[in-house]
Amino acid sequence: MTDNEVALSVDVEDWYHVPAVTGSSFAKYDSVDHFFRSWEGRYDYLTKPTYRTLELLDAHDVTATFFIVADVVDRYPGLVEEIATRGHEIGCHGLHHECAIDADTKQPRFSRPAYRDRLLEAKRVLEDATGQSVTGFRAPGGYVAGWMLDVLEEVGFTYDSSVSKNSLYNKTDSELQGVGTTPYVPQTTSLEPHGERTFVELPWPYLETRVAKIPVGGGPMLRFLPRPLLSYGLSQALKRGDTSFYFHPIDLARESFPAVGNAKKRPFYWTNKGRGAESKLDSLLSDIGSNSICTCEEAVRKTRQRHVHAR
Repeated sequence: MTDNEVALSVDVEDWYHVPAVTGSSFAKYDSVDHFFRSWEGRYDYLTKPTYRTLELLDAHDVTATFFIVADVVDRYPGLVEEIATRGHEIGCHGLHHECAIDADTKQPRFSRPAYRDRLLEAKRVLEDATGQSVTGFRAPGGYVAGWMLDVLEEVGFTYDSSVSKNSLYNKTDSELQGVGTTPYVPQTTSLEPHGERTFVELPWPYLETRVAKIPVGGGPMLRFLPRPLLSYGLSQALKRGDTSFYFHPIDLARESFPAVGNAKKRPFYWTNKGRGAESKLDSLLSDIGSNSICTCEEAVRKTRQRHVHAR
C-alpha cells in the first residue's frame, strides 16, 4: 500500500483556444480577440462537456484542480462559478490561452513585463469570479520555459504543472535531465530540479519502457492510448511518488468541432473524443480510486513540506 496520490486536473478551454487556431506561433488567428472579430458561427462547445465532467467527478467523489482560461469567465456566464461552487480548486490556464514561447525556437513571444501583465489580469479575473485565491498555473499548450516560472512566482503563483518529460516531444527550453514524474522544486530561471525556493513544479506522468518514456497524462493520451496502458503508466508513476493526470472537458464533447486553419491539417486529432473518452476516463478514475486522488495544491503542499524538512 502506498500513500502516494494522483493530482487530478482539468484544463478548461474550448476548441478555438487550441494552439492550431489561436494564440501560438503557428495559429490561424494570432489571438482570441482576432478570432472573435472574424468568427460568425457558434463557438460554445465547452459548456455541456464541462457539466458532464463535474457530474463524473461527483459520481467518483473526487475533488480536482481546474486550470481555467480566464476569458471563459466572460464568454461562458456562470460556468466558472459553478466549478468553484462544487468545491474544486481553481487554477489559471492563461488569459486567452496564449503560448508564451515559440513552438519551434522556444524563444519568448512576449516581453517579461507584458507576460507579467497578462498573468496578473488572468489571476484577477479568476479570483474575482470564484472568490478563491488562485495560486496554480498550467502553461497553455504545455509550452513552458524557466523564465516563466520566475514571473509566475513574482505575481503570486506558488506552483506550476506544465512540464512533461518523455521520449516523444519536448515543449520546453530545457533538456529536463533531472525531471521525472514526481513534484519537485525547480532552480531559479530553470525547469531543472534541486532549487532553493518554495515554488513547486508538478510534472506529468510517463510510462517507462526499455526503449522510451511514453507520456500517459493529458487529453491526447486519454483519447489515443488504451485504458490499460494509461492505468499501468499511472501505477508505475505512483511507485515513484505523487504524480498527476489531466484532461479537458472538450475531450468528452460529443459534437464535431469546426475545422479552422491548421486544425484542417490534423483531421484525426479529435477522432477519439466523446463517449469513448468519457467511458475510458470513468474506468480510469475507478482504477486509481478516490482515496488515491488529490488536487494539485494538496500534492504541492506535501512536496513543499518534504523540501523544508530536507533542508
